[in-house]
Parts: sequence; C-alpha cells; structure tokens
Amino acid sequence: MKTKVAMLFGGKSVEHEVSVISGIQAILAMDTEKYEVVPVYMTKKNEMYVGEEIGNIEAYKDIDSLLKKSQRVIMVHEGEKVNLVSYPPKKFGKNVEIPIDVAFPVVHGTNVEDGAFQGYLKTVGIPFVGCDVTASAIGMDKYIMKAVLRESDVPVLDAKLFTMSDYADMDKLIETVEKTFGYPVIVKPVNLGSSVGISVAKTKVDLVNSIDDAFRYASKVLVEHAITNLREINCAVLGDENDAIASECEEPLHTKDILSYEDKYVSNSKSGGSKGMASVSRKIPAELSPEKREEVRELAVRSFKALGCNGVSRIDFMIDEDNGKLYFNEINTIPGSLAFYLWEPVGIPYKELLDRMIQLALKRVRMEESLTFTFDTNILNTAGFGGAKGSKV
Repeated sequence: MKTKVAMLFGGKSVEHEVSVISGIQAILAMDTEKYEVVPVYMTKKNEMYVGEEIGNIEAYKDIDSLLKKSQRVIMVHEGEKVNLVSYPPKKFGKNVEIPIDVAFPVVHGTNVEDGAFQGYLKTVGIPFVGCDVTASAIGMDKYIMKAVLRESDVPVLDAKLFTMSDYADMDKLIETVEKTFGYPVIVKPVNLGSSVGISVAKTKVDLVNSIDDAFRYASKVLVEHAITNLREINCAVLGDENDAIASECEEPLHTKDILSYEDKYVSNSKSGGSKGMASVSRKIPAELSPEKREEVRELAVRSFKALGCNGVSRIDFMIDEDNGKLYFNEINTIPGSLAFYLWEPVGIPYKELLDRMIQLALKRVRMEESLTFTFDTNILNTAGFGGAKGSKV
C-alpha cells in the first residue's frame, strides 16, 4: 500500500509565491510508485484547498478561478488517522474525506516555516517532514539563532537587535549602529527569508532607508557589520540531530552587494516563469580549495545538528576574503526548491532526496512514540478546592 503524502505549499507569508513553485516542483519529482501525493494549496489566509488543478502551476495565473474549482478542507484527527475533510461540510452531496499518512510542508517564511505551522501539525497529530517546532522557530529568528550557535562554537557575526520602540527614536538607533559597527552594515528583518527586506547601508541616508524598509516586514530588525570583500557559499544538509550529511557547495551570483529576491526568483527565470531557487545563477561546485570545501561542509553539519534540524536545510555562509574567515550567515529550514540542485552533484537525485526526507519524518515519529508523555496519577480523584485557592506542589 502506498504512503499517502499531503504536499502543502503557499501560506500566509511574503514568500507565498516562491512556496507554490517549490511545492509543485516537489510534487512532480515524487516517487509515485511508493507514494500517493495529495497537493494541498494554502491561501494567504492559511486556508487549505484540494482539487484536480491544485498541482498544476499554470492554474496559479488565476488563483480566484482556481479556488472556485477546488474544495476547501481542514485536517481532522479521527481514531488513529488524520483526514482532510470538506469545510464547511456540505448538507447535500458528497463531502471530501482524504486520509493522509504524512504531511510534507514545502512552505517558506513567517507564519509557516517558523514553527507556527509545525505546531499546528503536531497538535493535529499528523507526522510531518522537516524540522520540529523548536528548530523551525530558532532557525527563523536570526538573533536567537546566533545565540544558540555561539554555544556550539559556530562562528557568527556580532549583531544588534532593534524593536519597534527603538524605531520610534530613529536618531538614537542610528547613533547606536554608528558607534557599534560604523559603515557598511547589513539591515535585515529578524524573521524573514528569501532576502526580503534585506539591504546594505553604506551611509546614514542608506541606513535610514534600510531601517524603514526592514520594519515594513517585521517588528524586530537585526543590524550587523557588512563584510566588504564578501563571498557567499551555500551548503545543504540532510539528516537529523543524530546523523547528517552535507551536499555539494555552491556560490550564488548576484547583481548587488547581497543576493536579492530578484536574483533568486526573477532575473534568471525563462519564458516569464520562475523555477524558484533552481533558476539562480550559481557556480556548482563552488570554486573552493579542498580544505575550505570540507571546512564549509563540516560546519554546515555541525550547525544543522546544533539547531536540532531534521530533513533538508540549506545553510548560507560568508567568507571574508580579506582574512579567509568563514562565518555562518543563516539557515533555511525549508529551502527554496528544497535545494535539490545541491544534492544531484553528490549522487542523490531529487526523487531519492524526497524519499529520505519522508523516512526521516517517520523515524522521528517512531522515536517519539518510544518516549513517555503520561504517567498514572490519582491527583484528580483527590482534587477539591474546599474554599482554598489551590496549592503548589
């Protein structure tokens, strides 16, 4: 019997469209002899839809029309199974009821990749592919992530975190940045990916504009020193916190000081259609010495394990060409296109990569089922307030 996989994509995120591309790419690469795939589109309100056209990328040129032809569903846990069921249920006619064995979220950004959606799936009780709630949340918060990685001796750049209250006093914020870092600096929303809201500031005017732009997308903003003579190197990791392997390394090419959203998803698309991260101009393998390549790959695996990741993540590094130092930049716990283009050069085709990710999810379920989450107690049999306001044990 085939394992039924709900491939979920879209969602309430500024990276919604990128997720649709990544999700449908994954659907087309799945091993259909082993898995039965149910495409599930999540709208920008996080409403879930199924239907004959949901897995067709051409249908997303007119999403309103697509939704009219599709059926909204919700996940319902009944007995030992989780079903996708019609919502609201029809009073007349047949309701959709699709049992699923595994959820495969191919989603990017805030509200879906940051642990929120993973928490929903865990509460519903469906096994899901990828990082758990904690790793997803830490991986999305660039400031907290730096703190965790420092504890594992992973090199990261120092940074300052600013909130909306800091933003209210722009003069003081700018003074703090100038005293701490000088110029140039990189300004980025603390919890977004795909380079949304990220820019380099080389002057005070740049900094004001960069801060304004970053706060459009997040309530917290990170500022750190910008490496002037920079090389960006990316490496993906497959596995879990106990056992993981590294992919080939790549050097993405870009048109500005940093790799922009346009570089990733727009400028290299052909025939007016983006192929997601698979369309980025890049060098694979990156031109690195054997020693530097292994340093990147070893640090990628160490970072992945330190953050407690699962499935496939892509880790982006920075090399300061002035001194050769390597720094962790950020992690994409659900990378664009699932970074399949980094695995094929090391002998893992996309179909096998997806299979391994699903098997890792099922392995995690088996491990969790071996743990004890309850214990026998008669505390409720003896409970009674009796005028008291409760007691602490």
